[in-house]
This record gives sequence, C-alpha cells and structure tokens, in this order.
Amino acid sequence: MSALYDTLQRHVDEGTVPGAVALVARGDDVEVVTVGSVDTDGTAPMARDSIFRIASITKPIAAAAVLMLVEEGVLGLESPVEEWLPELSKPMVVRTPAGPVDDVVPATRPITVEDLLSSRTGWGFPSDFSLPAVQSLFTVQKDGRALQDWPDPDTWLGLLAQVPMLYQPGEAWLYGTSSDLQGILIERASGRTLPDFLAERLFEPLGMKDTAFEVPQSKRHRFTSAYAPAPDGTLALADTPDGEWSRVPRFHSGGGGLASTADDWLAFARLLLNAGATPAGDHLLTPTSVSRMTTNHLTAEQRDRGALFLEGQGWGYGGQVDVAPSDPWNVPGRYGWVGGTGTTGHIIPPTGTVAILLTQAGMTSPTPTPVMRDFWGYVAG
Repeated sequence: MSALYDTLQRHVDEGTVPGAVALVARGDDVEVVTVGSVDTDGTAPMARDSIFRIASITKPIAAAAVLMLVEEGVLGLESPVEEWLPELSKPMVVRTPAGPVDDVVPATRPITVEDLLSSRTGWGFPSDFSLPAVQSLFTVQKDGRALQDWPDPDTWLGLLAQVPMLYQPGEAWLYGTSSDLQGILIERASGRTLPDFLAERLFEPLGMKDTAFEVPQSKRHRFTSAYAPAPDGTLALADTPDGEWSRVPRFHSGGGGLASTADDWLAFARLLLNAGATPAGDHLLTPTSVSRMTTNHLTAEQRDRGALFLEGQGWGYGGQVDVAPSDPWNVPGRYGWVGGTGTTGHIIPPTGTVAILLTQAGMTSPTPTPVMRDFWGYVAG
C-alpha cells in the first residue's frame, strides 16, 4: 500500500466516496491507485479501467477541438461566431449585472471565437447566482441535470439567444455556457457531429478507446454508478450504468458530456505536455495552440469576479491556469479543471506531471471537495 492509497481509502471508509481511481504520471513513471467499489453496494471493486462520467473535465477536450479548426483556417480566433451561430448575431445585455432582465442594451461588439474559448462570451455563471439574468440563464443552462433532458442543440441555442447576457462580450469570465457553445460551433463549422469529430480527430489518434458520449453495453460492466451527496451525508443514487449514458443524447455537451477513464485522460494530458504531439510524433495541435490553451487570459479583476470557481487563479482555454501559489498544489502554470461528478484532471508543465482523480460522488458546490484537495496535496508532496 502507499500514502496515496491510505489517503483515498480514508475517504471510502468515511463514506464520502464509494471508490476512486487516482493516476499520477511523472514522465514515464505512472502511479495508479484504485480504492473502493464501482457502487455503494460493492458489486465490483474499482479498477484502473473503470469508466466515469467525467463532467467538466470534458471542457479542455472541446477547447482543443476548436483550436484544431482554428489551425485549419476554418475558424479564426477573432472571427464573429454569428457566421456559424446566427442565433447569436444580435445579443442583448442587461444594463447592469444586478438589473432586471428587461432593462437591456445591445452588445457593443460581436461575440468572437476567442470569447468562447476564454469563457468571456457574456453568458455563464458568476459568483452570485441570485442575479436576475443568472436566474434566467438557469432555465436554459441545465448544468447538473440529465443531458437526456436537454433539447437538441438548435433548440437550445434559440432559447439561449432569448436570455440577456450578464456582461458585454469579452468583459467578464463566466462559467459553463461558453463550453457548450464551443460544442455547437465545432459541429456547425466542421459539418460533423461532435461525437464523430472528437472520435476521428482526437480519441482515435490518441488511443482514447473508452471516451465517448455513451457507454455501450459491452463496456457497462466497467461503468461506475453516479451519486449525489444527500443533506444527511449519505450518497443518493443519481445514475446507473444502464441509465443516462446508455445512448448518445440529443445535446452533445462540450461542457460536460463525456465518459472516460484515467488512462484515456492521461493520453489527452500528455498531448498537451508534448506541445500537441502524439507519442508517434504526429502533431494534432501546434505548440502555439497548446500555449494558448494553457496560458491565463484573464485580468486580475476578471479572476476576482470568478472567485467562487477560480479561487483567485486564472483561466486559459477550457481549463484553469494557476497564477499564484495560494495552496501547495497551485503551481504557476498548472492547467486543468474539476468535474461536478467528482473528477479532476491537471497537467503541471514545470514538472511534467499529470494528476487525475476520478470518483463517482458529485460535488455540491463549485468548491473542490476534501478528497480532491487531499489528492492534490499528495501530488504536491
């Protein structure tokens, strides 16, 4: 056994997670620890190849796909997205963030591809969920609710266009919505579905054989059940292996729709650490694109506004970028994110480290859970 095993097993013993898979790769040295079971009934032990709903650590993958289209010249970073998303050609913005949703002004400029990538679109969640425009967004941006309940992308986009933006394009970092817009942008700009585009351009070249928007019957014996913490501290069943991921949903969420494994996300993480190159030497992304993904694009004021999510750190494309060593694990340049289903994935370029933790117990707020922080503390040494 190891210190990492003991750390994770303690959380299983306390009942906060049924199980976990942790992977820490330092170059070619890969440590993998599995604890607990795939469900609270203990029907099977957790395994290295167990499949999880990875939620928002889907976001970096969607951003990488957008950058592929930028590199091909299909998209431009400064291009207005209305060319592909005409529903967003005339967005309205609330006059003041705390103002009513019917007191609006036109957007002062078009929304760009870069706005989507940096999550500065104008739609999304700030630290204050009580704002009227945010409450209106909640009726459309159904984060945390079953993807099978979302409408098709065209319908969703039409509904979003009727919600006033909280800030002008480029003005503020707001969480969530931009990544789902990226998924629709990829589909319309490429002429492919998001599942097909990601499979052909990323998953197959990287050998990510278990990453998809559904888990087929042949793999469901490896698929974990998902849980939501109840007010009394117990875990309430949220989804089973034969549930929401048994078929591809109508809405292909670039913000949180994928299921995956620790080794699959490791393959994606190593693509970023290797400046966009596969182990075979093929470049799926240029070093410039990887640098854009993993560099902070936010001002200090924008980071402060997103403090509930970012805790003072920055944001690149599709993931957080650490800018200040506020905790032992916040190494400047560390890139990655957390998923609401209880997942985390980060790369630490200064040390060439990849750190992945997959659990099946969901988060109750944007604040990382104790098991996540304990894992990051172990990685930081």
